Amino acid sequence: MSRIRFTAATSVTALSLALAGCMGGGDIPSASTPITQSEAQMGAEAHPQLLAEFGGAMSGSHAQYVEQVGKNIAVQSGLGNARESFTVSLLNSPVNNAFAIPGGYIYTTRQLVALMNNEAELAGVLGHEVGHVAARHSQRRQAASQRNTLLGAAGAILSGILLGNSGIGQQIGQAALQGSQLLTLKFSRSQELEADELGIRYLNQAGYDPRAMATVLQSLAMQNALDARVQGRDNASIPEWASTHPDPASRVQSAMTTAQAAGVGGGITNRDTFLTRIDGLTYGDDPAQGVVEGRQFIHPELRLAFTAPQGFYMVNGTRAVSINGQSGQAQFTLAPYSNNLDSYVTSVFAGVSEQQQIRPQSIQKTTVNGLPAAYGTARVNSGNGQVDVTVFAYEFSNSVAYHFLAITPAGQASTFNQMFSSMRRIDAQTAANIIPRVIDVVTVRSGDTVNSLASRMAYSDNQVERFRVLNGLASNQGVSAGQKVKIVVRGR
Repeated sequence: MSRIRFTAATSVTALSLALAGCMGGGDIPSASTPITQSEAQMGAEAHPQLLAEFGGAMSGSHAQYVEQVGKNIAVQSGLGNARESFTVSLLNSPVNNAFAIPGGYIYTTRQLVALMNNEAELAGVLGHEVGHVAARHSQRRQAASQRNTLLGAAGAILSGILLGNSGIGQQIGQAALQGSQLLTLKFSRSQELEADELGIRYLNQAGYDPRAMATVLQSLAMQNALDARVQGRDNASIPEWASTHPDPASRVQSAMTTAQAAGVGGGITNRDTFLTRIDGLTYGDDPAQGVVEGRQFIHPELRLAFTAPQGFYMVNGTRAVSINGQSGQAQFTLAPYSNNLDSYVTSVFAGVSEQQQIRPQSIQKTTVNGLPAAYGTARVNSGNGQVDVTVFAYEFSNSVAYHFLAITPAGQASTFNQMFSSMRRIDAQTAANIIPRVIDVVTVRSGDTVNSLASRMAYSDNQVERFRVLNGLASNQGVSAGQKVKIVVRGR
C-alpha cells in the first residue's frame, strides 16, 4: 500500500475505460501487421495509469535486462518495427503477474521474474504477452464481450458467495482486486493457449529452448500451490497469475507438447547469465508500500501496523490491503478526510454500493491505542441473504484518516474485532527495522544440501518448500556443487 499511489481513486476507472475501448473483431490480423496509430495511442494513454496501479516501473540494471530480453523476443513476432514499437516494463509489484495492453506495452512483475530460473523462461513469458499483442486478443475479447469487470480474483472469493450480483461488494471487491493487482483483461482459455503457442514459436525462432514455457508454468503452479498452503486457502489458483492466465498446472502439458512439436533437441537457456543479472532483485513486499509479515501488516512510512485475525491471509496492493478468510473479507485503505470521523464513516458507507443506500444503525466513538476512532455496522440484504457491512475508521491527524471496510455473514461482524483493536502507531525504531527481502544468487559448495541452503532463507516457515519452488526443484531433486541457486535474504 503506497503513500502516494494509493490515493488515486480515479485511476482504476480511467484505466478500465482505456482498456475497454479496444473494439474490433473478425479473424486474427496477420502477425506482420504493424501496431496501428490508434493502438499506440490507446496504450500510451493507459500506460502511466497502469504503472501507478502496479507499483510503478523499476529502473536500473534489472529493468534494463528485462527490457532487452523483451524487445529481442518481440522482434520474433514479425510485427513491423517491433523493437522500437514495444515498451517492456519491470513492475515493482510483489505478485506473480505479467500482461500486455494494445499498442505493444508488455509488463512483468519483479516477483514473477524472481520465480524464473533462466533467460529462456523470461523470454517465454514476455513472448506469451507479445503473442497477445500480435494476435490482437484485447481487441477481439472486447469486441465479443462487455463482461470484463474490475471485480475478480480475491474480490470474487467472498463477494461472489455472500453478495451474488447485488453490487454491494463492488467497493470491497475492487479493493481486493487491487490487493492482488490483477487489473488486466481476462482472456479466454483458447486465447491463452494461442499466446502460449506463439510464445513457444518465438522462443524457437530466437534460438531458446522452447520447453521454457512449460517449465515456467510449472513453477507458477508450484508457487500457487505453496501460497495456498501457507495462507490456508483451498483454491491454489487465486490470487496469483493464474487468475488472469488460467490454470498453469493444466497448461504445462499442453506447452510441453507444443514445444516438442517445435523440436526440443537444442536451444539455449542462459541460466547462469539470467541468475547473475537478477541478483539483488527485491523479493516480496517493498517497505515503501508496507509489508506483510505473517499476520501483521506494517507500514514504515505511514508509521502504522495492524494484525489480521487467525486463519486469514493478507495481500498488499498499491491502494489497499485485502484481508481474506472463509468467514469474512476486509480491506484497509483511506479516503479524503476533513477532521470529522462521523462524516468519514458515513461517506465510506455511501460508496459501498451504487444500487442501494447503506447506512449504519449508529456511529460509535472510541479510542484505539490512543487513536481517535469511529465505527458502524449495517445489516444489508444481498443476493444470497443478509450480510453485515462494517466500517472502522481511525484519525491519524486533522487531515489523514484510514479505515477498514469489512463484509461478513449476518451476525458475524465481531470476526474482525481483534483486528480493529490492533491498529496502532509504530515508532521510528520499529520502522527502521523493516528491511526488504532480496534475491541472493549463490554457488552451491561441496557439502551443501537443499536443507542447508533452505535454512538461509529469510523466512520462519516452509523454508525448504520455498527454496524448492524458487529454484524450480521437484521434491526428489537435489543440488550439486558449482550450481547457481537463489535464496531469499534480508537486504543490506
